[in-house]
Amino acid sequence: MSDTPLNIAVNGAAGRMGQRIVALTIADKELNLATALEHATNPRLGEDAGEVCGAGTCGVAITSQLFDRVDAVIDFSLPEALDSILVPCEERRIPLVIATTGYTDEQREQIASAAQSTPIVMAPSMSMAVNLVMKLVEDAARVLRDNTDGVDVEIIERHHRFKEDAPSGTALHFGKIVAEQMGQESHVHGREGRPGQRPHNEIGYHALRTGDNVGEHTIVFGMLGETIDLTVRGHTRDSYAYGALAAAKYVVTQGAGLYSMKDVLGL
Repeated sequence: MSDTPLNIAVNGAAGRMGQRIVALTIADKELNLATALEHATNPRLGEDAGEVCGAGTCGVAITSQLFDRVDAVIDFSLPEALDSILVPCEERRIPLVIATTGYTDEQREQIASAAQSTPIVMAPSMSMAVNLVMKLVEDAARVLRDNTDGVDVEIIERHHRFKEDAPSGTALHFGKIVAEQMGQESHVHGREGRPGQRPHNEIGYHALRTGDNVGEHTIVFGMLGETIDLTVRGHTRDSYAYGALAAAKYVVTQGAGLYSMKDVLGL
């Protein structure tokens, strides 16, 4: 890492996650908060980003325009805000960390296209613990796929009451990992009535929304006579924020391409 701090822009700076990223960026000696971005109609435009996140005055006002030259942008906003940050980063070849989830297939194609000329890190979760458990889930699914009695896979996730998408992007990614190893073709979201005997070729998803839960995922591998539960729990949003900052430090050293947290963490 250079002795000169990296200039970071945070998109979604007034949101719950954006505020934590702003606060931890200010506290990190290797980083400098250069720009704090929000939607043009956000009521906190013009306010000091440090004061908004509780870190004290930092001298960077929340704005809707990416004016300054920055070394990397961290986006933790909403899917509908993709164009507002992807287009300028692609045009100016600014490395981008995309931590937002809930994108459509078309939006994912946009991101993949932009990555042909711009280094981008994109992941369903920025948490180091979540990404380590993803590797464990991949290993477990690979070992269990030839179980002669069959393996039932269920994914249970909990998030705060304010989360708008369900299941979470992280839960869906866990399911994708399992399906790639075990071949399940059916993905079922909850059950009711009399669905009949559970087939082995499905993955069941169950989304709980309670209080201020920052994120919890359990992947259940159910067999006859024994069960494996792999669980990861987030206690504060800082786990995701620290991952996003690590991704920003990584992406500035890379050439054009689409990277994941597996790349960032060397998994």
